[in-house]
Amino acid sequence: MRSIGHFIGGKEVKGTSGRTADVFEPMTGDVQAKVALASKAEVRAAVENAKAAQPEWASTNPQRRARVMMRFVELVQRDYDKLAELLAREHGKTVPDAKGDIQRGLEVAEFACGIPHLMKGEYTEGAGPGIDIYSMRQPLGVVAGITPFNFPAMIPMWKFAPAIACGNAFILKPSERDPGVPMKLAELMIEAGLPAGILNVVNGDKEAVDAILDDPDVKAIGFVGSTPIAQYIYERAAQTGKRCQCFGGAKNHAIIMPDADMDQAVDALIGAGYGSAGERCMAVSVAVPVGKTTADRLMDKLIPRVESLKIGTSVDPSADYGPLVTREAVEKVKSYIDIGVKEGATLAVDGRGFKMQGYENGFYLGGSLFDNVTKDMRIYKEEIFGPVLSVVRAKDYHEALALPSDHDYGNGVAIFTRDGDAARDFAAKVNVGMVGVNVPIPVPIAYYTFGGWKKSGFGDLNQHGPDSVRFYTKTKTVTSRWPSGVKDGAEFSIPTMK
Repeated sequence: MRSIGHFIGGKEVKGTSGRTADVFEPMTGDVQAKVALASKAEVRAAVENAKAAQPEWASTNPQRRARVMMRFVELVQRDYDKLAELLAREHGKTVPDAKGDIQRGLEVAEFACGIPHLMKGEYTEGAGPGIDIYSMRQPLGVVAGITPFNFPAMIPMWKFAPAIACGNAFILKPSERDPGVPMKLAELMIEAGLPAGILNVVNGDKEAVDAILDDPDVKAIGFVGSTPIAQYIYERAAQTGKRCQCFGGAKNHAIIMPDADMDQAVDALIGAGYGSAGERCMAVSVAVPVGKTTADRLMDKLIPRVESLKIGTSVDPSADYGPLVTREAVEKVKSYIDIGVKEGATLAVDGRGFKMQGYENGFYLGGSLFDNVTKDMRIYKEEIFGPVLSVVRAKDYHEALALPSDHDYGNGVAIFTRDGDAARDFAAKVNVGMVGVNVPIPVPIAYYTFGGWKKSGFGDLNQHGPDSVRFYTKTKTVTSRWPSGVKDGAEFSIPTMK
């Protein structure tokens, strides 16, 4: 059985806390590895290592830092298939889905290769008599990322690639449920030429998280996970004066207008609602057809599609989706389906009884579909994070617009329509951070920024894109004047540019 430790000082080291957690293979239900859970002392060792290495890395010119990132991209592409299979076997998502996970992370690493341009400051000559003003962006020092199980390649790269390119050292605390790929990514960064200590990986649970939050040398923290933990981390980080960006849960709506291409909308709902077994913060979990005719047409097409979903092992290339990450995750989703039935929603397709032949101990769950869900139900209010789609019928456009706008979560939303005016109005008015127009999962490309609103996001700056450079750097502004023989004498009022 594999034993997974930590990655500190450029190499993997064994855990010393004496505590471990099981890493399961979701498609079989077997324990495939033991991962060490870091103590406060082990987290501190990683921070000290990072702190010692960071100044020299920060003084390395941006172009050379970019070359390390370019080489890293090449190495990940070289090992693409191996990384995807490891990811699939630890998480449960299919290998094609795992490749998408890796690719979306790589795109941010590619964006970070432009750091010589992205970190350029501003310059004004002659701002006053003989005075020039310029600004520069400088790294924060040691920063950290706490990342979730559902994207064990993408989100770590979203965090550490721009942070390291900016000249910081990085402490990564990935999910203990699927730590294999983050450890491999750290190895590849070293192979790419990153100095030892600039990227450290500490595996662990709440003890490691709290150690990162309380460490005085960690200057900024990025987090992705559930909303209660996002809020906890944001508040605790703020108490110690750390810069923080925290992204939480979601309840993403898809509005189906009467004029929508229904086949396109159904394809989008099936892929976005059930892909990766619904374990995505951008999964569509609520469909909102506008008008009874639209709703009836939608259900007529959705029911057979959900019933015919092909659920398979993580390594089955023909599977629509694979198992969930743990048995506890399966039981949690089943409990929400029970709640929906008790609340009076119509369970049009019930996936609770699904069993995978030959893999009866795996963490599988069939697709479920609810109709006649109302906004006072728990299955509407709360994030289920599984292969469950709820249909909430809206009488008109205004009611449909109000549903995602009034919901506690505000991560992503989509509208399906042929009407450009309706789409434009919706995009402008909906109270949600990311909007898709005939696009079910509106995750922006790497040079834009990703972030939700309301209880889906805490902090002023988002992930990747220009916001990532702003988050991982601080601006210094210099006002400069060289003596030219002119004597102004003492001035006791505040300086102005008269």
